[in-house]
Amino acid sequence: MKKSLMLALAASGAAAALAPSTASACACGCGVFDVGESSLMQTVENTSATVWVRYDYMDQNQNWAGASKAPAANNDDKKLETSFYTVGGSYMINHDWSVMAELPVYQRALTTTDDNGTIVGPPGTIFTGHDTTPGDLQLVATYTGLSKDMSTGLSLGVKLPTGDDRGPHGRLGGAEFDRDSLPGTGSTDLMLGVYHTGALNIAQTLGYFVQARYQFAVATEGGYRPGNELDTAAGLGYDLGAFGVITKVAPVLQVVGSLRQRDSGAAADPLNSGYDRILIAPGINARINRVGIFADVELPLYQRTNAASSVSIEGTSGQLVAPALFKVQLSYSF
Repeated sequence: MKKSLMLALAASGAAAALAPSTASACACGCGVFDVGESSLMQTVENTSATVWVRYDYMDQNQNWAGASKAPAANNDDKKLETSFYTVGGSYMINHDWSVMAELPVYQRALTTTDDNGTIVGPPGTIFTGHDTTPGDLQLVATYTGLSKDMSTGLSLGVKLPTGDDRGPHGRLGGAEFDRDSLPGTGSTDLMLGVYHTGALNIAQTLGYFVQARYQFAVATEGGYRPGNELDTAAGLGYDLGAFGVITKVAPVLQVVGSLRQRDSGAAADPLNSGYDRILIAPGINARINRVGIFADVELPLYQRTNAASSVSIEGTSGQLVAPALFKVQLSYSF
């Protein structure tokens, strides 16, 4: 395993923990964007730093309760569409340690219901609110000194409450956004991670990886504590070699899993929060000299969301899920 793997691992970052809140039921599950092949991409040899930009897209337009679709009428929220623009950088201190910083910017649109007629009225009016703002800053240190080839490592990170957890200041005053649907959780979280990579053939063209990260809040505010979240990924990649100016092309197949506990606190919606799911993610990993390119689409194989047993309990039941998740990342190694 090359020295540059440390830089790629630093890019694994911390999951942006967002999930449901009071009368909202919008399970974001954004942590899946920060695990997998894009966070473990090989960089050029003998580099000391890497910077990257990433675009992720998620359109949560299906109401889900348990392991199946639920009537859209059961959920006051109808659609949560988000474009995530993330910038990050990592620096290799020495053979054993690297550090990483990553900041997302959210462009989010929430289509929801004015239950009481106090926002746009009359009661029951469907409307859309918008919020474009930075999210929570993530800082991670990665230790790769467990083996000489750096094929196994551990990470420790913190997510800081820099994101918007109060709502946009506009005509609607942010009233359409609940705590779960905002870019910031208002919490300070710790992240613990582990990874292992290796090759399955002598030529080392067929590689594999496994990765896991656990995130939990250690300080909260405003009566909202996001549920603890475990995100995992395992995958295979096959290096096809160079093609013209393209110095590397490697198809990738990954399986990504998430397990999210229920939110808690006065501003949370425990009944309609928490989930577990498994996604399959075909993708491509390419390189043109110092420039890395990665893209994939993540499709659910299984998903189960917690939901109130009846709409009569609190007026809403279920969580919004997306039929597919998309990711494109560009990186440059120095």
